[in-house]
Amino acid sequence: MKTEAAIYPDLRGRSVCVTGAARGLGLAAADAFVRAGCHVLLLDIDGAELDRVRPALAAGRPDQVIATATAPVSDQDAVTDALAGFTARTGGLSIMLANAGVSANAPSLDLELDRWNTALDVNLTGVFVCARAAAHIMREGGGGVVLTTSSMYGVTAGPERAAYCATKAAVAALTKVLAVEWAPYGIRVNALAPGYVETDLVAQLSAAGRLDTEALRRRTPRGRLGRPEDIAHLALFLSSGVSANITGQVVVSDGGWTADGYAVMPG
Repeated sequence: MKTEAAIYPDLRGRSVCVTGAARGLGLAAADAFVRAGCHVLLLDIDGAELDRVRPALAAGRPDQVIATATAPVSDQDAVTDALAGFTARTGGLSIMLANAGVSANAPSLDLELDRWNTALDVNLTGVFVCARAAAHIMREGGGGVVLTTSSMYGVTAGPERAAYCATKAAVAALTKVLAVEWAPYGIRVNALAPGYVETDLVAQLSAAGRLDTEALRRRTPRGRLGRPEDIAHLALFLSSGVSANITGQVVVSDGGWTADGYAVMPG
């Protein structure tokens, strides 16, 4: 992804936290914010992977704070401490991307309760904890932007995705509630809702025969899966001043998947 500083110059110097930032969409978004000139905190439970990816993000950027923190997103104290340490270095927090999530896909009759509870803990409670921790800081600083990661499966349904659909739909509703409640503090809240995206996880599932990416492409009106940079660009747009009047929205980026009511979902 090329530098985004010229496209969104108002983002330069802003302080951003991205959760689930060690890989996938979180890492792509963190990279985009870094290229836009932001100070970025990458928060994830995988400390070793954070240590691996950070040097490349920070290379050649001595004036930017590129920090990492290892914490479960549902651990309120750990998240609060991580943000406190970051804001002490940067002077505040402008943007939170509460992105961390898990899938837990399985037939509903076979879905184990501990996997259901993990999905609730990470996908919903984790988003709430991170959003609220960020909002406490932003309220004192005069405002900011909170982005959540929902999914196209937060606005439509798919079989064997009970935990995922339920939590991502809850994130969509939570986003709207927080947007209305926090608007007087100058905090905008919107949700990213990706469709299928070409991440390493999707590639691994495809290689293992657990996901038919060709069938997914045929099912998608645009004829391709999403790319990590599609979602990263959306995050930049919703964080910048050009979207200043957009709040409380669930913005779907799925190549037309949810609009196409006549297509048959691949098995």
